[in-house]
Amino acid sequence: MAGASAVALAAAAFGLASAQAASAQELTGDEVLMLDPVTVLATRTEEKVTDALAAVSAVRQDDLDKIMPTRPADVFKYVPGVSFSDRGDDPGSSINIRGLQDFGRVAVIVDGARQNFQRSGHGSNGQFYLDPEMLAEADVVRGPVANIYGSGAIGGVVSFRTKDTDDILRAGERWGVLANSMFASNNGRLLGSLFGAVRPSDTYDVTVGASYRTQSNYDNGLGVEVDNSGNDIASGLAKATFRPADGHEIKISGLTNRTDYDVGQTAASASAFDTKLQNDTASLRWRYSKPEDQLFDFDGSVYWTRTDMEQTKVGGSSGPITGDLGAKRSFKIDTSGFDLHNTTRFETVALRHALTYGVDYFKDEVETDDSTGASDMSTPSGERSVYGGFLQWKLNYSSWFELISAARYDGYELEGGGTSSEGDRISPKVTLGITPAPWFTVYGTYAEGYRAPAVTETLVAGAHPGYAAGIPSLFTFVPNPNLRPEVGKNKEIGINIRQDDIWRKGDALRAKVNVFRNDIDDYIDMYTYGDPVTWCPRAVPGCPPIPLVTINDYSLVQYRNTPKARIEGIEFEGRYDAGLWYLGVTAQWMEGRDVIEDEPLLSVPSDKFTTLFGLRLLDRKLTLQASWTAARYDDVPAGYTYTESYNLVDVYVGYQPTPDVLVHAAVNNLLDDYYLPYPVGQTDMILATAAPGITYKAGLKIRFGG
Repeated sequence: MAGASAVALAAAAFGLASAQAASAQELTGDEVLMLDPVTVLATRTEEKVTDALAAVSAVRQDDLDKIMPTRPADVFKYVPGVSFSDRGDDPGSSINIRGLQDFGRVAVIVDGARQNFQRSGHGSNGQFYLDPEMLAEADVVRGPVANIYGSGAIGGVVSFRTKDTDDILRAGERWGVLANSMFASNNGRLLGSLFGAVRPSDTYDVTVGASYRTQSNYDNGLGVEVDNSGNDIASGLAKATFRPADGHEIKISGLTNRTDYDVGQTAASASAFDTKLQNDTASLRWRYSKPEDQLFDFDGSVYWTRTDMEQTKVGGSSGPITGDLGAKRSFKIDTSGFDLHNTTRFETVALRHALTYGVDYFKDEVETDDSTGASDMSTPSGERSVYGGFLQWKLNYSSWFELISAARYDGYELEGGGTSSEGDRISPKVTLGITPAPWFTVYGTYAEGYRAPAVTETLVAGAHPGYAAGIPSLFTFVPNPNLRPEVGKNKEIGINIRQDDIWRKGDALRAKVNVFRNDIDDYIDMYTYGDPVTWCPRAVPGCPPIPLVTINDYSLVQYRNTPKARIEGIEFEGRYDAGLWYLGVTAQWMEGRDVIEDEPLLSVPSDKFTTLFGLRLLDRKLTLQASWTAARYDDVPAGYTYTESYNLVDVYVGYQPTPDVLVHAAVNNLLDDYYLPYPVGQTDMILATAAPGITYKAGLKIRFGG
């Protein structure tokens, strides 16, 4: 597979990716406008994505319009190094960056607030709930190079920004309304949203909005209905922005999400649960920035997030171990924190300096309640406080030399169930970039990241429930108060390419290539040990004495530190825009192993190659686009079910008669391919993991204001 990936990457060097069609709509066919998105994610200082000395990608509103996403995984379908281990019967999203996921290895941030929800089960150990209809944009930085952005993100950081006044109003307008609707096949899907904004004066503005999304159970590529894949999602947001003085901006934000769904595959699983989930986020942000003020460029925020999951058992076996039908359980996490940082700029002779420094803190309070006691043990209650501070020095000489040096201090305290642990560390980072030609930059980075153990990893304890009354547990969880934090040590070489007017006036080329190796010391993973477990397969009279069955090789399970794990790979993304047509390519190849045992890591995603081609016709009012993704797994741990390779073809057509009206349609998985997006260990998860088959979408988006 490595050879095939190398060929794919070599081919990718000749062509590249998507267009800013809506922004360029009013240009003639011979003119091109390629907008380079601006981000602050990698260094907390404003810079273009194509200039950032890091593996940074940005998804903006025009991209979202073409994707027509139904869940956050769709948002990053053209971004290399980013994958999701989502279940069809759970609308929550579990993000994976460069083979790292779960328990905060990827920091997920919505409007500045961290999303840290986790519930143990047959799936990922880290989820967030967000309707992509609420989004205006998303940024992602891959690897621990954004350690200044917060503790724990040894895999990377994903930052979502929800819609705001400037996403609804045009320059000079005082009010505006944005309405969107979408209909989709595969057993019925519907979306409706409405957002409104007012700006009575330049000193303040207000935005409110709501969306509702519903879907029935979908069919996978074999035409098999996936149980409990239907759901209902209602979301709302409100924002108020005040500008009390020149350069000052205060923003108050609130976001809520209510999700109703059933989780569990009743045909194969022990249990199914009616689930009602409420996710609320509130934040207050104060920014100060003036071009003439070189001493202060300040950004500070405080936030609170609650995810509250209430479940009622509606299917599966019944009994004192697994719980009777109608039994209730709940999982709640409150995360509160703050993030303060400032940038000071100055010059010495021909050198430009930017010193960025700050502090951050968050606290997780986990509360689990289960009448059977099973969930109390597998997702234990407890508290964790994580804090840190950083100092970054960014040095530029002329336009060809850039040096970024940073150090971050992290500390944590964890307690629950009569057990506690704590730790701290200083993590360095250094990046050197050279731009020998205006269109070409090469850089190298060494960065370390530090992740404190999660409450569940440290405190999980107790017996796994059996499948029916009277049957002994399959295994027993053992807590580990001596669990050590993980330390990621990432080495990376990158190339940025940006060139205009290459083969014709107005065309544009953008590309980023990254080669990385992340060595993780004390990688935390689940281990089984002890004596074999034997038990009766079902609770019926005479069992025993009918023969017992060996169900597992070991009877004890504990999170432990692996001395060293290594994940390495290559990523490519780029785009070429010639005005009337555009071409995009993204590719990834990754390998991850337990270095000591020489075993593959389960979390490493498939190798993937995606190419995208689009046409703009009728004075750019009509956009036609098609994409093809080829994915293949090369090395998966024994005992897991997976799809060795699969192909996905998507097509899109959008007609925009005016800048305020968009009529569009798409077909996802045109070949009706059956595939599992990631390997699955439990048989009851296979059906839940299978992705949707062919799906048709159509939508109408209208904006007006004055």
